[in-house]
Amino acid sequence: MPEPIHTPEGDVHVFPRYLAGLPGHADPSFEPVAHWPHYHLDEGECQLVIASPDHRIKIGWFGDDYDIWQISAAKDAVSAATWTARINQNTPPELVHGLTSALAAEYDPESETFLKSSSYRWTDGVQPLLDAGWERQPLARGLVNIVSPDNLAGATIDIVNSDPTADAVTLWAGPPGWGTRAEFVFSARTPKHLIAATAAEFVNPAPVVREARNFPRRLAQLATLAPVPQVPAARSGATTGRRSAGADGIPRPASVPASPAGRRR
Repeated sequence: MPEPIHTPEGDVHVFPRYLAGLPGHADPSFEPVAHWPHYHLDEGECQLVIASPDHRIKIGWFGDDYDIWQISAAKDAVSAATWTARINQNTPPELVHGLTSALAAEYDPESETFLKSSSYRWTDGVQPLLDAGWERQPLARGLVNIVSPDNLAGATIDIVNSDPTADAVTLWAGPPGWGTRAEFVFSARTPKHLIAATAAEFVNPAPVVREARNFPRRLAQLATLAPVPQVPAARSGATTGRRSAGADGIPRPASVPASPAGRRR
């Protein structure tokens, strides 16, 4: 019989952050682009689109889907995407914050740096992982794999496929499974510095806050959880249940995402 998992009560700090899953608190992934136009959609699976003022960058939020963030950039508002990033429902939004922060900081109406890479070396996209001592494994079937010291996170890079729309880099964390494996999937033309900004959040040593009572049991077996010191002031903005939008229009994630059968139509 497996050992029972004893978790603290209340809020906990979770480390490493890539094992934190979704929070029950406000979603920080959209904070860097909160000043961009928001478009709330009543029909279809996409519930919210946040776009740069010229609509070259689009961040779609699919609150009850599997890939709940879908991010793209194009040379103009109506052109096909130059690159895309899909991020699934197990991904801590603090990691997504790394990508949206980089986009918000880099965006300028006259700039195209968020469309193009200044380097063609695949290592530049995952350099933060290599700098942190993550292990590069031997090339296998055209794929390079880089794995964290605890073997619970990594990157897979396709260095053979020449299709510019193909999935080229996957950053992942957590054990395999629909409810536990977090994934970022970047297409081939994604600028390396934007992938690196995301990868840097995987090795950010700062823990993140989660509600102990809603923390997934399987992740609790793998992550380090420590109680957050109690403060007198009541915490506001916490939500439970399915992902929803708050009064400010920023999505609020549930600790346990809805299954595909329960998503909005």
